[in-house]
Amino acid sequence: MSTSLLEELGAQAAIELLKDGRITSEAVVRACLDRIARHEPDVQAWAWIDPEQALAAARAVDARGRPPPLHGLPVGIKDIIDTADAPTECGTVLYRGRRPAGDARCVAALRAAGGVVLGKTVTTELAFFAPGPTRNPRNPAHTPGGSSSGSAAAVAACMVPAALGTQTAGSIIRPAAYCGVVGFKPSHGLLSMEGIHPFAPSLDTLGVLVREVADVAPLLSALGAPVQVSPLPRPPRVGLWRSAWWSHATSPMQARLEEVAGTLARAGAMVREIDPLPDETRLFEDQTVIMAAEAVRSFEALRPTGALSPQLTELLDRGAAATQEQVRDAHSRAAEARTAAGQLFSDVDVLLTPSAPGEAPEGLASTGDPVFNRVVTLLGLPCVSLPAGSGPTGLPLGVQLVGVLRGEAALLAVAAWVEARLG
Repeated sequence: MSTSLLEELGAQAAIELLKDGRITSEAVVRACLDRIARHEPDVQAWAWIDPEQALAAARAVDARGRPPPLHGLPVGIKDIIDTADAPTECGTVLYRGRRPAGDARCVAALRAAGGVVLGKTVTTELAFFAPGPTRNPRNPAHTPGGSSSGSAAAVAACMVPAALGTQTAGSIIRPAAYCGVVGFKPSHGLLSMEGIHPFAPSLDTLGVLVREVADVAPLLSALGAPVQVSPLPRPPRVGLWRSAWWSHATSPMQARLEEVAGTLARAGAMVREIDPLPDETRLFEDQTVIMAAEAVRSFEALRPTGALSPQLTELLDRGAAATQEQVRDAHSRAAEARTAAGQLFSDVDVLLTPSAPGEAPEGLASTGDPVFNRVVTLLGLPCVSLPAGSGPTGLPLGVQLVGVLRGEAALLAVAAWVEARLG
């Protein structure tokens, strides 16, 4: 295989070649570094990268026999995740030059599983809404989304086959949709958050950004949550969930979701409309209240510096104003909604809804709207964003599949089936 194509391999395809000894980790890392050298000035996906360090790590993995399940696969690490051999600056000047004493548990697990840390990908400020420098590789005049902006952009630009991201509202699913890659957020609590800078711990979730659904399982296995994804015995049962925010979707996004539902039905899936969850609008507000209140505990010590963005300062103001009763009631409603959502999955295997309101907005001042992600994250449900064609300006559109709590294997099986039908 020509090394000029190695950087275009998806994670699973690369792993198979690495496992069989047809390629080396060093060759894949070198191809990724060459791609970064060519495209990073336009995309700006990386907060930190040391080519010689990455190559040395790849050589070391090659020398010790490329342990499974990753066999020397390079991975990007979102820059709120601690790394012992690289800065973790969390997208803020307040942590400039910060060097953690050790790896986050997820990074240590990746290394033990034969993963090579290629570098640190750009995050928005402290994983909230104030954007970093990253641009959408599909069109640099548009946002890549956030907060896992660098991870999504780096995977989309073929700079790395896989990257870690985190989600507290919509920070994996939205950038995956905007950049045209696969984003997977597992059930809340499935993967360890130890060594990852907290935002709102009852919502924060570690996940992955990759190029194909098949790429997700080996990453989950490396991170300590192995899943056995088997082919579906029958076409899936799909609940079309327009949700209470359907009007927030652009006309092209609404039309594309309808087209996807029709395509799946013609392929044999049972597709039926799902009524909105009780009090969906209230649940949206509950997610914001919980996120704001918990953010106060995570970031309040940074407020006196005066270096926080207006966006984050406004959220902290809202969190400080929330009463204990309001936060307690929000958690109570969320618990009731989880039970109600669980009942939905007695009749359907997945919910189908937009990943984002539409194409990536033009400009870099905003990372877009997580309106279709907040409630899913509040409920802790696993979800995946799949590329689903493009909108009128040629930028990607994404559709989101939502599964039952702790139903990662079933969700990934359906996602693979849907991916194949969408081409």
